[in-house]
Amino acid sequence: MAPNTIPDRSIRICADRGGTFCDVHASFPDSEKPGERKEVVVKLLSQDPANYNDAPTEGIRRVLEIATGEHIPRGQILNTDKIDYIRLSTTVATNALLERKGHRHALLITRGFRDLLLIGNQSRPRIFDLNIRRPPPLYDTVLEVDERVTLVGYTSDPQAEAHAVQFDEQGKVKRGYRGKGWDGQGDAEGPGEVVQGLSGEAVRIMQRPDLVRVREDLERLYADGYRSLAIVFAHSYTYPEHELQVAALARTLGFAHVSASSQLLPMIKLVPRGVSSTADAYLTPVLRQYLDGFFAGFDAQLRDGRLRSPRVEFMGSDGGLLDLNNFSGLKSILSGPAGGVVGYALTSWDEEKKIPVIGIDVGGTSTDVSRFAGRYEVVYETTTAGVTIQSPQLDINTVAAGGGSCLTFRNGLFLAGPHSAGAEPGPTCYRKGGPLAVTDANLVLGRLVPDYFPKIFGKSEKEPLDVEASRAAFDELVREINASVPEDKKMGLDEIVYGFIKVANETMCRPIRALTEARGYATSRHILASFGGAGGQHACEIAQLLGIKTILIHHYSSILSAYGLALADRAYELQEPSSTFYTPENRKVLSARLDRLDAQVREELGRQGFEGARVHTERMLNMRFEGTDTALMVLPTAADGDGAEDFDAAFRRVYKAEFGFLLENKPVIVDDVKVRGIGKTFDSLGDSVFKEVARIQTRAVDPAKADSTYSVYFDGVGRVKDTPVYLLTSLHVGDTVKGPAMIIDNTQTIVIIPGATAVLTSKHLYITLE
Repeated sequence: MAPNTIPDRSIRICADRGGTFCDVHASFPDSEKPGERKEVVVKLLSQDPANYNDAPTEGIRRVLEIATGEHIPRGQILNTDKIDYIRLSTTVATNALLERKGHRHALLITRGFRDLLLIGNQSRPRIFDLNIRRPPPLYDTVLEVDERVTLVGYTSDPQAEAHAVQFDEQGKVKRGYRGKGWDGQGDAEGPGEVVQGLSGEAVRIMQRPDLVRVREDLERLYADGYRSLAIVFAHSYTYPEHELQVAALARTLGFAHVSASSQLLPMIKLVPRGVSSTADAYLTPVLRQYLDGFFAGFDAQLRDGRLRSPRVEFMGSDGGLLDLNNFSGLKSILSGPAGGVVGYALTSWDEEKKIPVIGIDVGGTSTDVSRFAGRYEVVYETTTAGVTIQSPQLDINTVAAGGGSCLTFRNGLFLAGPHSAGAEPGPTCYRKGGPLAVTDANLVLGRLVPDYFPKIFGKSEKEPLDVEASRAAFDELVREINASVPEDKKMGLDEIVYGFIKVANETMCRPIRALTEARGYATSRHILASFGGAGGQHACEIAQLLGIKTILIHHYSSILSAYGLALADRAYELQEPSSTFYTPENRKVLSARLDRLDAQVREELGRQGFEGARVHTERMLNMRFEGTDTALMVLPTAADGDGAEDFDAAFRRVYKAEFGFLLENKPVIVDDVKVRGIGKTFDSLGDSVFKEVARIQTRAVDPAKADSTYSVYFDGVGRVKDTPVYLLTSLHVGDTVKGPAMIIDNTQTIVIIPGATAVLTSKHLYITLE
């Protein structure tokens, strides 16, 4: 392509930096076909310090070279004139949390609560362990601030509304508290000004912070080298004033990052709110440091948040895109796998059939599993690396089994994982002296063909996979295993290597059963959408183990997390605390609060370039029965109750599905009011794969179309010496391939087991099992 034939602001780039590989998907106007866009895929190692400092930047450099036809030397500042947007998902914060390599920070907390986050909530997940090793807290030191507010009244007062403080429309006290504990003189149980909190609750200010004293304490922390703070005060979710004062003071003293819990997550429950704030203070500086390095590779206009194009967008843990101002460590913990969930959900769901989809992302380091039944399943409290975080995240179950999972034989057991060979040194076949891994097993069994695999290995980055090194390492392991068993139980190389694959497959099935059977869904009534670099090698056998009959593998399945970024929608949400009973009288008040938040969300998305029909909002209430502590975020449907946003009926439906019973005589409390806005990237993605399969003419593919044959091992059949190997690019829509066979393209190998049939559609391989 001649230089400078690409229009300005036209290249769209999506980069997913995983644990082993960095995948880049890009599109730009096709000069040979006006009106169409050309797609490019670049796959490179996430870490290769001998050749480049940052994988996404290097991937984008390669994309710009391909698109513009110009040579761009490594290390040169990249010009962004041709770029429309760059979308990133990153595991930087996740890895910092898993490896405990976050930023040193201090916790500021209400006096008397110094050890609260260390004590936690008294849960004992490993109660029978003889030697319990509790993860240390994320913060390094604690500063107690002499401030205190309390709520007026007491929990579960049967006459709470009659006894409560009454406020006028301006929030001034009309009548004081009249319930149990009232001192008979003032407006509450004791001295102190009474004010109305954000949740509507009456708050008594017992002690305001002495900002002169706080300044002295902060100056000492600054002198000790602290630059990041987490501020967590009691009841700040409803009365954030004290936190805001201290946060503003800290910023004037030069603290680079301040996580005030009331701004980060204005929700009741001090412990999860506090831990989440320390996680943000721990991770966001690391994320910012990485992003500073990323932006340093580009010209200045890319970071200018005022520009619509070029711009950078980030994948959040809840499956929505965020701009730089709204992206933080807390919102990026599941940034990596979220792109893949968006990718399979939007390409596998059929609005008419409504068959739920299980997504399985088999990566280099781990396997991520999720479920989609028409909308993303979101959880609001998750535990990652022993840290319980309160933040909206896609419900993704992760297990340490992937292409890079180390294979070992210990105490008579075949083990796959949890340790991973990673990208450096990688599995044995990567030519860097790494350990045996699942990738080596697939290579020895013939499920990976070196001639078709990218030649990016070794010190020169130009060598193919080393099958002989893998075979030699397995020969040694075979001798070790056979030496430990009687003569009549000795096994051959293929049998032992496939034994490791079976262990890895069972490990990958475990989180799928947790998301389906453990929650009352029949696993066999789902579709399996397989993706990730190693997904195609395992998909058929995993579906067979689970009783699933239909498998979807997208043409971009090996880079679906990057492709999902291209499909993802912009998201923005606002949440406010509430403390009111859900009654017919309060329904209008709650609806008015939702209307106000809805307008603010639409205004912000309008600022980001999304307006009119491209904006969709979800209005939710966080509800629970009085006397319980488990609140559920409820989104009503037209089928609930009277159909006019009936939250009570919706709550009872969700509660019954979650717990199997209802507390019929208990009133319902609303803890939070929330509106999530979605700015649509695409109006429609066209017909679903199921409609296409019903429409197209299928035909058996001619075996002569096979690019080659290869010796591949299959369970129950053994070695099939002449297994046909088809190139995905040489197949046409409607071509049908029966197993045993393999289908290969530049980034993935798909194993079709005996008894399976694959039909090629415009965007998927549609596989059915007998």
